[in-house]
Amino acid sequence: MSWSYAFKMSLFNVSQEKERALLARMERLGVAEDDLRETFVRSSGPGGQKVNKTSSCVQLLHIPSGLAVKCQQSRSQALNRFLARRLLLDRIERIQQGKVLAEKQRVEKIKRQKRRRSRRAKEKILKDKHDRSLQKALRSKITPTQDFE
Repeated sequence: MSWSYAFKMSLFNVSQEKERALLARMERLGVAEDDLRETFVRSSGPGGQKVNKTSSCVQLLHIPSGLAVKCQQSRSQALNRFLARRLLLDRIERIQQGKVLAEKQRVEKIKRQKRRRSRRAKEKILKDKHDRSLQKALRSKITPTQDFE
């Protein structure tokens, strides 16, 4: 019996690699297990008596952001707990990337505006040079070959 204590039991009935990856992703996104409110309800849909008798559907609420996820993909409650966390992390990641993407788009827009201003400024300088050259041409001396007829 002592050998069974050497292996850590999985919380979600998945491989330890998947569980470690999930926990690492939660840490990377700044989601703590304490931030989650987990409730279990009876599933609906196909599954027969199993889903009618057991509360295998998992509802997760991420308290800081208010995001809620409901998962009933499997008949196993433990697997649904894992899948619900993955769904929640996907949504949180999309939101965070959306904010990053919005900031990136804002910076790009400012760069484009500055480029446009630069191009306009160059055009204005060329126009001013052209106008100046016309003024200088008007100040030139009149040569005797020019007729005033």
